[in-house]
Amino acid sequence: MLYQVTIQFRLDDEFMSLVPAHRTYINYLINKNVIEHYAVSMEVQTSWITIHGESKDAVERILVQSPLYKYWTFEIAELFVMDGYGYRLPSVQPN
Repeated sequence: MLYQVTIQFRLDDEFMSLVPAHRTYINYLINKNVIEHYAVSMEVQTSWITIHGESKDAVERILVQSPLYKYWTFEIAELFVMDGYGYRLPSVQPN
């Protein structure tokens, strides 16, 4: 199943010191094909993660392992459709 996680976070100096460890964890999950998309806006202090999981509880168990977890409030929503440019077959280019 695929889920969209919307995270609101609060910034302080400790938060910024934990970002490198958090990025290592996120990169690990991307490389394991657990996370499909990861986006962060510092302007509105929000992150969006598209993540594979068996259930909302399973997704939350993944999220709590982040060093930044204590700074978050989040919502997990199961996705019905996920579509976009990256999900399409490449266009055929005749020789």
